[in-house]
Amino acid sequence: MIYELKKYTPAPGKEAALKERFARVTLPIFKRIGIEVLHCFEDPKNPNDLYYLTAFRTEQDRELAWKAFGADPEWKSAKAASETDGPLLAAQTSVDLRPTSFSPRDAS
Repeated sequence: MIYELKKYTPAPGKEAALKERFARVTLPIFKRIGIEVLHCFEDPKNPNDLYYLTAFRTEQDRELAWKAFGADPEWKSAKAASETDGPLLAAQTSVDLRPTSFSPRDAS
């Protein structure tokens, strides 16, 4: 498995709008495309940022899924509609995670 931890930093004043779009629009599209979201997180010290952890069977699955998401007409439309007053996202980061041989969960 390949795990990916993503962090979204909202544009100033867009924190609630970014999280709402993620919950109502992005997550259902991810599900339809096959992007498995294991969990969503907030940092208690900086609750404006949004973190989420995804899982993919292979690197190829991950590449294809993100490509499909970026090209998805529903996503493109929803993104444009939600950003009429400017982008919701100021920055994003991504960290690839692979289980160790001693991970408590299945490391395959």
